[in-house]
Amino acid sequence: MLKGKDMLSIHDLTADDVEEILSLAAKLKALQKSGVPHRLLEGKTLGMIFEKSSTRTRVSFEVGMYQLGGSALFLSNRDLQLGRGEPIKDTARVLSRYLDGIMIRTFGHDRVLELAEYADIPIINGLTDLLHPCQVLTDLLTIIEHKGKNFNTLKMAYVGDGNNMTNSYLYGAAKVGMHLSVATPENYKPDRTVFNNALEDAKETGAVLEWTEDPIKAVECADIIATDTWASMGQEAEHDARKKIFAAYQVNRELLRHADKKAIVMHCLPAYRGEEITEEVFEANAHVIFDEAENRLHTQKAIMALVMGN
Repeated sequence: MLKGKDMLSIHDLTADDVEEILSLAAKLKALQKSGVPHRLLEGKTLGMIFEKSSTRTRVSFEVGMYQLGGSALFLSNRDLQLGRGEPIKDTARVLSRYLDGIMIRTFGHDRVLELAEYADIPIINGLTDLLHPCQVLTDLLTIIEHKGKNFNTLKMAYVGDGNNMTNSYLYGAAKVGMHLSVATPENYKPDRTVFNNALEDAKETGAVLEWTEDPIKAVECADIIATDTWASMGQEAEHDARKKIFAAYQVNRELLRHADKKAIVMHCLPAYRGEEITEEVFEANAHVIFDEAENRLHTQKAIMALVMGN
């Protein structure tokens, strides 16, 4: 049962929790497509703290709360005393008196942990520099739609920077028992603690998790290939240097020749065509990528309904 709990990391969830989220997300998506009301959070209010801006996160959470019968408040640093130095623990205790849940999208993961420690209401991690759990749960739903539910028969490859997406893919694959091969440059590996935690989780599900510096090795026989921008928000000054370092990690036609012939390519967006992915490969997989974008709405609705519901 997720009621009243925080959703900070997939590592904190059980395999059954993940299954419950994905199952409800699929159900809510079907209801939405059929025009059937599903006001599971009637009268509830979500506070959305944005210290990092985002198209998909804001729109999907705000629309999701509306469709669930609740309301959402957009809160930037300009709207909160956080922007003027108020401690996050004080903000947590104040907002707990007004709201039914908080989604935060920020930089340091420690800010999410502190918010959760002092809040009396569920906290949802909308993204930190360490983890992006909502996106990876969304991607698992998208994989089910395009490749089926038997995760233990699938191989996924992630090619690019060892960033918050990579870290969360490790946790996600470990929980569902999927084979994940990560390819990054030596100095851009996933977080070591995350990798070790994921390996422990994988012992319970039989997931195979591996890292390689060779993108070709990673994508060999892969059913799913994922990538992300080479320079995340806050790393803009490193952009030119990173383009050189990651040049061999582009997802292009040549790389896909080593994957399964029916492999799909995923990207959490925004995508920088000509850098981490070519225009050709992006457009050939646009139907998957935009299903992935849409599924943020349905997956996050499931998360909110489960942690904030009655």
